[in-house]
Amino acid sequence: MAPKKPNQLIKSLDRALDILELIVGNEKGMGVTEISRELDIHKSTVYRLLDTLKFRGYLEKNADSHKYIAGIKLFELSSSVLNDIDSRIRVRPYLEELMQKTEETVHLGILDAGEIIYLDKVESTATIRMYSQVGKRAPVYSTSLGKTIMAQMPENKVREILEEKGMEAKTKNTITDIDEFLSHLKKVKKQGYAVDDEEQEKDIRCIAGPIFNHRGDVVASFSISAPISRMPKERLEELAELVVQYSKKMSRSLGYIS
Repeated sequence: MAPKKPNQLIKSLDRALDILELIVGNEKGMGVTEISRELDIHKSTVYRLLDTLKFRGYLEKNADSHKYIAGIKLFELSSSVLNDIDSRIRVRPYLEELMQKTEETVHLGILDAGEIIYLDKVESTATIRMYSQVGKRAPVYSTSLGKTIMAQMPENKVREILEEKGMEAKTKNTITDIDEFLSHLKKVKKQGYAVDDEEQEKDIRCIAGPIFNHRGDVVASFSISAPISRMPKERLEELAELVVQYSKKMSRSLGYIS
């Protein structure tokens, strides 16, 4: 059964996506007349939509045949999605191992548009645990996942993100000054892990490590999260060793050679 169309459907966007899907499904490309006939859309409308998609890089026009084919932008987007999926599949066994060893919730996160997205999660079986959801976004400055990734980035890029997103206090422990945060990141990079000491959510502590790809770029981070009653500061030392160890394991699974 086909999905029901939403009440707020944007017709021009819907048509543009129909055109994209039609062209991608045709290896030889398609001309304006073919598209118009196949989708029952007036030629003038097809021209306008094709010009827009071509301008944005989603389509290219063959100078000889005058047919439109998939553009480089589509390949860039699909490659990015596939890389994220591949990374998640490769590190998933290590996330599960960590949960078994610590009996705490383990997250996998990536940086997107200056925020952290929870890409994967292995839930603790404990009764009390933090609330989180795959696909949700969180700030970079108040999460161990975000701090771990930011610690590997150039200072000017970190400043740019923080100035754009702001540094709202989530709890009384949240770092809200850029210079103080940058100084904190130097410590994070040196020790190889980051701690969220009730900075994002009261009564919750998290400790995170970076994941590097074969080029040595940080592509994700993982964290262990628990209520402070199960993660006192004394336990952080033990978990820090585990995080550094698994940071190396997960990075090696993506081809990183330290």
